[in-house]
Amino acid sequence: EVQLVESGGGLVQPGGSLRLSCAASGFTFDDYAIGWVRQAPGMEREGVSFIDKRYRRTYYGPSVKGRFTITLDTAENTAFLQMNSLEPEDTSIYYCVAKGGHLGGDPEAYVYRGQGTPVTVSS
Repeated sequence: EVQLVESGGGLVQPGGSLRLSCAASGFTFDDYAIGWVRQAPGMEREGVSFIDKRYRRTYYGPSVKGRFTITLDTAENTAFLQMNSLEPEDTSIYYCVAKGGHLGGDPEAYVYRGQGTPVTVSS
C-alpha cells in the first residue's frame, strides 16, 4: 500500500525558509515520480515540484522556480522540498503526491496523495 506522510509545515515570515518532508512507503523511487502540489481554499490545485530518480529529472512550477528545491533521500525513502524566499502567495496546504512511471507536470496525474501540511507565510 502506498503511503505518503508529510511534515515540516508551519508559520514563517516573508523572506523566510521552510523544509517539507515526505516519508514514502509501499514503493521505491526507482519506479515512481514524487513531488508536491499545493491548494489553497477556493483555488485550483497547483503543481509545485516533481522529481523522478530513474530519469534524473525535476520540474518546478513557474511561481517557485529559483526559490524551491526538491531532493530525495533514497536510503530513507523520503522526499524533501526546501522552500526559500517565501512569499505570502506561497500560503497553502502542501500535499506530497506520487505516481508510477516517469515525471509529468500535470498535478492531476499524481494519483497518490498524503494528508497535507499547512504553510502560512505572514508577518
